[in-house]
Formats: sequence, C-alpha cells, structure tokens
Amino acid sequence: MEAAQASTDPSAGDDDNDNDTDVTDSPKNDVTDGTKTDVTDSTKNDVTDSTRADVTDSTQSGVTDGIGNDVPADGMTADVTSGINNDVSEGITNDVTDGIKTDVTEPTDQGPLPAEVRDQEKGINWSDVPSTEKKMVNTADDSQSDEPEEKKPAGSPPTTSRFVLVLTFFATLGGFLMGYDIGIVSGSMLFIRPFFHLSTFWTEAIVSGAVGAAAVSAITGGWIIDTIGRRLSLLIGSVIFTVGGVVMGAAPNKEVLLIGRITCGLGIGLASVVVPVYVAEASPVHVRGRLTIMWQMMINLGILLSSLISAGFSYLPHDGWRYMLGLSALPGLVQFIGCLFMPESPRWLVDRGRSEQARHVLARIRGYSDVTEELQEIEKSVEESKAVKSKGGFHLLVQIVRTPPVRRALVVGMGLLIFQQFCGINTAIYYSGTVLKMAGFPAKEAVWLVVLPNALLFLAGLAGIYIVDRIGRRPLLIWSMVGTIVGLVIIAIGFQLSETHPPTLDLNITETMPNGTVLSRCHFQYRSCSDCIKDIGCGFCMKHEETSGSCLPAANEERSLHGRCNTTGADDSDFRFAHGYCPSDTYSWITTLGVALFVFLFSPGMAPMPWTLNAEIYPLWARGTCTAIAATTCWVSNLIISFTFLTLTEAITTYGAFWMFTGLSLLGLLFFVLLVPETRNKSLEQVEELFTTSLQLKSLRAARAAPDVQECG
Repeated sequence: MEAAQASTDPSAGDDDNDNDTDVTDSPKNDVTDGTKTDVTDSTKNDVTDSTRADVTDSTQSGVTDGIGNDVPADGMTADVTSGINNDVSEGITNDVTDGIKTDVTEPTDQGPLPAEVRDQEKGINWSDVPSTEKKMVNTADDSQSDEPEEKKPAGSPPTTSRFVLVLTFFATLGGFLMGYDIGIVSGSMLFIRPFFHLSTFWTEAIVSGAVGAAAVSAITGGWIIDTIGRRLSLLIGSVIFTVGGVVMGAAPNKEVLLIGRITCGLGIGLASVVVPVYVAEASPVHVRGRLTIMWQMMINLGILLSSLISAGFSYLPHDGWRYMLGLSALPGLVQFIGCLFMPESPRWLVDRGRSEQARHVLARIRGYSDVTEELQEIEKSVEESKAVKSKGGFHLLVQIVRTPPVRRALVVGMGLLIFQQFCGINTAIYYSGTVLKMAGFPAKEAVWLVVLPNALLFLAGLAGIYIVDRIGRRPLLIWSMVGTIVGLVIIAIGFQLSETHPPTLDLNITETMPNGTVLSRCHFQYRSCSDCIKDIGCGFCMKHEETSGSCLPAANEERSLHGRCNTTGADDSDFRFAHGYCPSDTYSWITTLGVALFVFLFSPGMAPMPWTLNAEIYPLWARGTCTAIAATTCWVSNLIISFTFLTLTEAITTYGAFWMFTGLSLLGLLFFVLLVPETRNKSLEQVEELFTTSLQLKSLRAARAAPDVQECG
C-alpha cells in the first residue's frame, strides 16, 4: 500500500502531462501487480482511506471508476475531462476492477446478474470506455463470476436431454395402464362372459364401467391437476389403478368385478388429463410432438402386451381371466415408484410463485442452465392467467366461453376427441375378440388373432412418432382419418357378406339325446344360424367343409350339451361347434383384413393427434380446465359407443353398425379439414394466436409488448 501511496503522491503538484505519465505508468503496475492481492485480502480499508484521500486531492475521479463509491461523485468531473481520463481508465479501472471485483460485488441468491447491472453497481460508465477495453472488462467479469452459466451454444441444433426422456417414460406409463385395461377386457371377456353367465347388459356394463368412471374422473381432473400439481396427480392415479387391478383379479362375482373396473376407470380418467399436459409442459418445442405422442404410443404398447397375455392365459379357461386382470396392478406400481423421483411441471411451479424452483427444474430438463428467456416467457403467460383464475371456477368457465380464441380452441379440442371415438375404434379394441368371433372364428382362435391388429396398432404408432414433427399434426391427422374410413368400409363389407351368406339351418337333420330322445330345444326354435347364436344357451353345430348344420343346446364354448357336437373338444371330431357366432370360412378373413387395416391406419394420426393438439392449443390459464372438458367429452363419447355396441349390432346388424361409423368418420374428416390448425414448431404461447382473429391478434401482441398491461385471453 505504501508503494501505491508513494507513486500517487508526486502527481499532486505536477502539470497534466507529468500527471499523465505518473498515473498511467506507476499506479497501473503497482495497483495491478502489488496491490491486487492486498486489496482483496486485508488492505481494502487502506485503499478506501489512504488512496482515496490522495487521489481525491490530485486526480479525484480517476480511482472512482476503479474502486466504486469510495470517492464522492462531486470531485470526479474536472479531472476526468482535463486529460487523465483515458489514462485512469486504462491504468486503474481495469486493474482495480480485476483486483477487487470479488469484494465489491456482493453475492446473490438470484443467480448471476446481467453484465450491465453488475457494471452499474461497480460504478463503470461504459459510455466513457473504449470498445477494446470494454471487451477486456467483460471477459474479466465472465471469468470470475461466482456462478458461471452453462449456455446453450449459439446456432447449435436443438438437443433433448436424457432426463426429459426418463420423465416422459414414467409419466406416459399412465397411457400404458390405460392401454392394458382396454386390451385386457377384450380377451378376458371371452372367458368372463360364460364364467359369470353374463347377459348383454352386464357384458356392456363391465366393459364400459371403466369408461364411465374415467369420464367422471376426467371432469374433476382439471381442477385436481391445477390444485395439487401434475406430479402428485400422477402418483394418485397410479395408486387408484393398482388397487383396481387387485380387486378385479380377486372378484368373486360380477358385482365386485364391476367395482374393480370402476376403480380402474377413475385412475385412467385422471391419467388422461394429467399425462398429456405434464409431458407437453416439460418438453422442448422441437420434440414436443414426439414426446406428447408417447402417451398414445404407450397406450398402444399396453394394448399389444395385454392381447399377448390374454392369449397366453386363455389355456387356463377357468381362472385365466383372473391373472389377465390382476396383472394390471404391476404397471401402476412401477409408475408410482418412478414418479416419486420426477419433478413438478415448471409452469405449475411458476403459477404457484416458486420461480427459483421452476428455474432449477427447467434447467434440469433442458440440460443447460441458461433458461432465463424461456422462464420469462412462462412467467408472462402465468401473469396473464392469474387475473382470471383468481376469480374462481365458475368465472373461469364463463371467461373461457367469453374469450373467442379459447372458445374456438375448446370446440376444436372437443371435436377432435368426439370423432376419434365415433369412428368406432374402441369397438375394434374393447370388443376385438368379440368382433373376430362374430366374423366366424372360435374363441381360442379369436383371442390370438387379436394380437395381429394390436401389433399393427403399435408399429404404426412408432411411425407416427417419427413423422409427427416432420410433416406436422394436421396432415398426419387428416390422412390417418382417410385410412380409417377405408378400413371401416372393408369391415362393413366383410360383415355384410358374412351375414347375408350364413350357413343354413338344416331342419331335416335329427339331433338326439343319448337315450334316443329327439332334441327340440334350440334345434326347432330357430330358423337360421344368426337367430340361433343370439341365444346364449344355444350354438351352431356343423360338419367341417359343409355349409349347413343344426342348432343345439350349449354345454360350453367348445361343445354342445347333446347331439353331434357333444365331443367337438376331441382332436378327432369331424364337427365344430360355434357358440356366439356363425362359422364362415369364406368371408371371415375379409373382416380380419379390414380390422387390421383400420387400426393400422388409425394409429399414427387419429390415435395420438387429438390428445397432442389438446395439450397444445389452450393458454395456461385455461389449460387444465379445457383439457379436462375435452377429456370428459372423449370418455362420454367412448361410453356411448362401448355401452351400446352389442345392442346396436342386435338392432341394426353388425355391418349396419360399421356403416354408421363410416358415415360419422366422413363428418369428422370434414371437421378436421375446415377447423384444425397446424401447431408444429410453435411454443405453447404462440399456439394461442392460431385461434385469434387479425384484430384480436394485434391487441394481444400489443399487450404482451407492454409490461404494465396484462391480458387474460
């Protein structure tokens, strides 16, 4: 410190030229080399007390720029303008800034401050500093920051962190649970129906019980996920589904089985609301479509694995269905454990005023720490939503209806999911075994044939993941619907040919009991195969390679109680017994081809896109509520189809039902072409503008540009 003082003192009485040399050369070296450590460690006060006095007397403002607030601002101006400004800037500012930077800049819990703010706090006036020296100081500042930021390299292609993939996997296990439940009921009902002697009503009730419960759960799902968060909602849903699986597997009667199905449905409905929202809010823009489509991909995987499990346990005809249903508890348990280690959605955290936690989660998900811009965008969106949300649930519904862009988005979101269900896809999933049995296949063959369309459903879903962010949501949706319509037409034609050309009932055949008594039950009650198989106590018996047969009382799925088909379970039997279907070797494969094509072309677009778009098209303040309304619409539509399908086939025939689905799908195609926008490569906040008129769009952008003004719509 004495060196610095000695080299400064002589300058007090010299003229400007001498002072120039002394201050530039001597203090520069001394302060830079000798005093740097001393100022930082122990002699900070010396610089403040001793150097300030000397420099104030002679050069005044020179050290003010370097040390900060120690020298009053009054004494700066004269000497800075009188010739020493450049030298002090070059000699003292840089070196003292380097030397005492750590002591002058106070630590903060808010992360590194912007460079301009840090420089203002240190008293640096950049208007007086040459550009070359500005670069030097910026470099020094960055190199000595307490919390260095890891920034995303400028111009580099967007990347996806491993963590967001793990997060997506555990979240979308909710889709796997849903898919497993959909698929397992198809195979298990082939064995549950005769086990409990279910009527058409009870069959439809057990199949659709989960669907109805999911609709109720989805109604409240928006409020739940906005109140307790996305992560906790996932945990609760997985627990509910696990309990439901255990109840179904242990059900002693049809009533308890229905309770288990309803329990599972509550978990499924909650998952259908929270999973697409959670994944969309956590996903980077460039892969949001792919990651959100994983929800549907996991549904498809669940359907495929459930069909394989159903086929495997079909060889345990008495209790096999219990294992099929009970195993559904396992994926729920896996999801619960995985979600314990997953973070909350950044947008929900910001909405709850936990911005620092949101920053940490966002950085963890993105894989780099410089997430300020994205966080600010989220915060602005949250601020716009709070004014509406704070006024209560009913006001929120009113605001949704009164806000044209949100109202339009909700109509589109609901329409997407209505037409997804009204194309009849769940008749080919829930009742796929039954549909193939109706087409003319025995139960044990039908349960294995179900694997074919379900495998195609899964494979086509993989293709959807690959192309969704390349060709866009809208084209994929439209072309998928076109393919769906083609598949429906083939199914309808196959059933129509089968039902208009059934095996004939030969009343000239005499069927007898073992004691020689002629059978009258079933055989003389009906006049056609179609009428015969509608009676659950009867079945159609015919010889291989023949096209006519007789109607006999049924002992089980494989043989009649009496008559020629009493031994059809034996390998050497020349007869086959059809319970619940009319056997057809000619037309059954047309229906099978139609079902396979239907699900294969439905899977890449019609299956995931309605959910993906619903996760993207709503503003944050209405996202939870609108997603819940749309999901409820989906489940109600699903319930209508699943609860009425068997009754519908009895009322207007099976092929009539599929022609009806074809007509509804044509209406859906028109809806998609006219009203559905493209959302590819747009942020969730930008998507809102797609449903805004040009005049409203100008107002919205003006409001977002003005920090004082908040818009809620």
